Amino acid sequence: MGKKSRIIPGFGLSMGVTLSMLALIVLIPLASLVIFTAKLTPSEILEVITRKRVLASFEVTFITALIASLINAVMGVVLAWVLVRYDFPFKRLMDGMIELPFALPTAVAGISLTSLYADTGAVGKIFAKFGIKIAYTRIGITVALVFIGIPFVVRSVQPVLEKLDPLYEEAAGILGANKSQIFRKVILPELSPAIFTGFGLAFGRCLGEYGSVVFIAGNQPFKTEITPLIIMSELQEYDYSSATAIALVMLLAAFVILFLVNLIQIRNSKILGGGH
Repeated sequence: MGKKSRIIPGFGLSMGVTLSMLALIVLIPLASLVIFTAKLTPSEILEVITRKRVLASFEVTFITALIASLINAVMGVVLAWVLVRYDFPFKRLMDGMIELPFALPTAVAGISLTSLYADTGAVGKIFAKFGIKIAYTRIGITVALVFIGIPFVVRSVQPVLEKLDPLYEEAAGILGANKSQIFRKVILPELSPAIFTGFGLAFGRCLGEYGSVVFIAGNQPFKTEITPLIIMSELQEYDYSSATAIALVMLLAAFVILFLVNLIQIRNSKILGGGH
């Protein structure tokens, strides 16, 4: 037999380029965090990441990121459902606008959201009449994180909805299931892996977001100060070891979140595979 043909010509070269790019863009920068942090002793690292101001920033960052990601998990499904299941004027325009948080510079997004939700802004002054302050509070941070995280859920769920065979829904309806039961027992199990993927990606992005949050947060220590701002402050003071130690905590948190999301995806895939 002749030599087995390869689907991708020059696989060795392609793999070499891929691994090189992966090392330069991902592995080496991540390794630098560990190297700089290693300059500190374990007790010094613990001292840095347990400072009251740092712990308060962790609380603000994780709580707002979690709330925003949960909101995105719900609203992202709703948006994806509307874009896939309904036809309406300017549908393509709305579909394209979902990508806007990706294309818009984060600083521009932050300034726009701040001016909009401030007490004198178009939206903020409406809530201010009821004593609700959005800008310069954790509510404002959550709003900004919802803005930058929503595309992850929509783009994760949308392709699954498009490929979902309507025959399953019709069969469930013929068997007597109502619309609520069809959604919970037929549609939602198929969407769950995509929802968890979008949630995990949005959560990871929210944990590290800086540009769109720093303006609307107000950066009040122990109240609205986010962890990325603490890291920037340490860098401005040339305290690279402390900055990387705090950054390493955020990196590990992101890895744990993505790992758990992948475990849930695998479990759901096995259940669905066994069900079919």
